[in-house]
Amino acid sequence: MPLARVRTLVSNNARRRTPFGRALWQRAPESRSAIGRWLLGVTDLHGSGDGAGQETHSWRRVLWLTGVDYFSTLGYQPGIALLAAGALAPLATSVLVLVTLLGALPIYAQVARRSYAGQGSIAMLENLLPGWSGKLLVLILLGFAATDFVITMTLSAADATKHAIENPYLHPFLGDAQVGVTLILLALLAVVFLFGFREAIGVAAVVAVPYLLLSLVVLVRGLGEIAARPELWSGWHRALGARGDWGTIAAGALLLFPKLALGLSGFETGVSVMPLIDGGSPDAQPRRGAQPPLGRIRNTRKLLVAAAAIMSVMLVLSSVVTTLLISPDDYREGGPASGRALAHLAHGFFSAGFASIYDIWTILILWLAGASALAGLLNLVPRYLPRFGMAPAWAARARPLVLVLFVINVVVTLVFRASVEAQSGAYATGVLVLILSAALAVTLALWREERRPASVYFGAMTLVFAYTLVDNCVERPDGVIIGSAFILLVLVVSTVSRSVRATEIRVSEADFVDQASAELGPSLVGKKVHMVPMKARSPEARAGKGAEIRRYYRIDEALAFVHVNLLDNRSGFLAPLEVEVRREGREYVIEVHGAIAIANTIAYLSEMVDPISIFLSLTRQDLTRQAFRFLLFGEGETGLLVYAILLRYWEWTPEDDVRPRIHLLSD
Repeated sequence: MPLARVRTLVSNNARRRTPFGRALWQRAPESRSAIGRWLLGVTDLHGSGDGAGQETHSWRRVLWLTGVDYFSTLGYQPGIALLAAGALAPLATSVLVLVTLLGALPIYAQVARRSYAGQGSIAMLENLLPGWSGKLLVLILLGFAATDFVITMTLSAADATKHAIENPYLHPFLGDAQVGVTLILLALLAVVFLFGFREAIGVAAVVAVPYLLLSLVVLVRGLGEIAARPELWSGWHRALGARGDWGTIAAGALLLFPKLALGLSGFETGVSVMPLIDGGSPDAQPRRGAQPPLGRIRNTRKLLVAAAAIMSVMLVLSSVVTTLLISPDDYREGGPASGRALAHLAHGFFSAGFASIYDIWTILILWLAGASALAGLLNLVPRYLPRFGMAPAWAARARPLVLVLFVINVVVTLVFRASVEAQSGAYATGVLVLILSAALAVTLALWREERRPASVYFGAMTLVFAYTLVDNCVERPDGVIIGSAFILLVLVVSTVSRSVRATEIRVSEADFVDQASAELGPSLVGKKVHMVPMKARSPEARAGKGAEIRRYYRIDEALAFVHVNLLDNRSGFLAPLEVEVRREGREYVIEVHGAIAIANTIAYLSEMVDPISIFLSLTRQDLTRQAFRFLLFGEGETGLLVYAILLRYWEWTPEDDVRPRIHLLSD
């Protein structure tokens, strides 16, 4: 067990230097303005600064938080299915349901088993593919995830607007201001999150349950109308017969399925809310080692099954009812049923009062789906980019992120003119990429666990979703364009941020490896030694270097030779260190293991030890090449980099203490 611990929370600012073996804290600089302090004052969605002590709930309550994303697609999915498949919509929707129950549901049940902290499939792939290749894959997936969540917000707001302006009571006030009302809904969403979204679960249940019940009333009324009018069935059969024999019809339904892929949204949200799910008595018992919370996993799977079952029934019923009861002239793009098929039927079957109540609940659940997506992004971005050093320090704060995402939402809404149909391709692309990544992650995990039959099955599902994604991208390339734009944005921000933050002190914590080091380390602190980082590790090399330094410099104190051992994988931004300290004659040797960057580790030790001076060697190699070696592999021109890192750190920590002298030696 470690006998002493040095912990660093790395951002931008710090307290005064403290003795070796005690904490060196760093924190982000605080803004001088009141607005700046308010923006940076919240790190999570609950209005607190730490997000600790998260309350858990029954899976039956958390189901509705997932449902506002998943079930809200009933607001526009039937209309999109009609537009894409026409008379084949019920059959294509049945294929969608089969893929949901046989593919997406089993995949995310496996994800829940391996990602029970709510990281989702992206974290699984990060763990399966370490190093820079894994980081690059994560950044690409984050780009598509951003596409999914952002388009969820903008499309849901656009569809909510569509329901509002088509309502006979609201239309006189709203007119045809599709874009303007959509922007107002997005702005309202941003305002709510700027002040903290505390009661998401309770609000989700209040909105989702009545919406499903109202939708069921509309569907039952529609089924009654179909039963009373047999000519509707015969008309549908004639429309199917015009497309060929049953083999041709089945093939057409299979080929049309990718256009209905929006109905698969919501599964990633289902696993992202896992930390909110109470595992019951099995999780109340102390767990050994890395044993997963089996109760939470079991209840999450119940949530996924319940959500998939409810949505499957609703999708099939809504597809049958809308296909038989809505004419092609009404569901065409721009028609009165476009983007609001069920609401169109509600206004046709019921009084204006009931239909308006249905409109209101549809608007609420669509708006709350945007809230769910925004919450997902506010949890997703800080989980990865700041940890990779690929985002500014403020990216870990909720309020600045809300403002950035609001600006992006405005741009997307203006580009697509708040059209539901125009955004559906980009939405489907984001959804399918996330499901494909989950299928691939599960397949690789099962293969490594040597569960061959299961890995073959999920490999087949991976191929199904790969085909669906490719078909969707070929048919609607705007999704790839939007996704590529988000990927490019993520890559540019990540590269710039990593370059800027590379000269922070990138050490998360440090442990002494043994009792002797724990006792000897603190005795070096406080202007008692000269620090000499070296690559060569033999006693002869250290003796030669010490003799050379003493030949040219008047030094009476001991030298502390520092050897930094790098990790094989240096793509991370922070790493814990293991420190060994020993005597070697009159000198000292500090051996450091687990570092991800030589210069940052030396700078960290300098602040811990507070040496009289530091002797740093220069290689005199090409500086551009050395800069890339530093950014990618933690090496580079160490002497200059240590100097730059310490200067930056000292600017953040003004104090009266005497800084160590820095000597740059040419090899």
